[in-house]
Amino acid sequence: MSLLLRIARLIDWINERVGRSVMWLVLIAVVISAGNALARKLFNMSSNALLEIQWYLFAAIFMLAAGYTFLRNEHVRIDILTSRLSPRGQNIVDVIGILLFMLPMAVLILWLSLPIVMTSIQSGEVSQNYGGLIRWPVKLLLPLGLSLLVLQAFSELIKRIAFLTGHGPNPLLRKSAGAGTEELVAAIKANSGKAEQEREQ
Repeated sequence: MSLLLRIARLIDWINERVGRSVMWLVLIAVVISAGNALARKLFNMSSNALLEIQWYLFAAIFMLAAGYTFLRNEHVRIDILTSRLSPRGQNIVDVIGILLFMLPMAVLILWLSLPIVMTSIQSGEVSQNYGGLIRWPVKLLLPLGLSLLVLQAFSELIKRIAFLTGHGPNPLLRKSAGAGTEELVAAIKANSGKAEQEREQ
């Protein structure tokens, strides 16, 4: 189990680095989008390449950060039933979900995407729009993102089994990346409440 946990930590490290790098793509996409909008409004100029690069960046953010989102436990969950379960029950549900749904779906789409990507690379596929970009880089994001997601699914599976067998902490208790923001909002609300009470006195 210790070897598996070391592998899980390595996978977590990879997705953590990828996720933090992908965050910069959001800024780049915003800058390009704003610049393109200003050029269109002020100078009546537009570029299909700039429009398509926004789409490429959005695809990169969405696909490459999928594993990071899973690592941070920020993916969409329907906790109507599982929130009533014990930590052990919640982890058992996650193990079943990963094995029966997530991994088969991700591996199947990954496998089906490979011929599409290879065909695009071999044909040198280019956008049909005038001045558009080559297509294979954005199509390559699909197997890359799914590979990171599959790796993270294995990592999460290892951590949940480790918890269930008494070899590790509860992975569902890990703080998410948004936890700091939530704490900051709570602190601001608490301070504003104190300020209002002081004014009333």
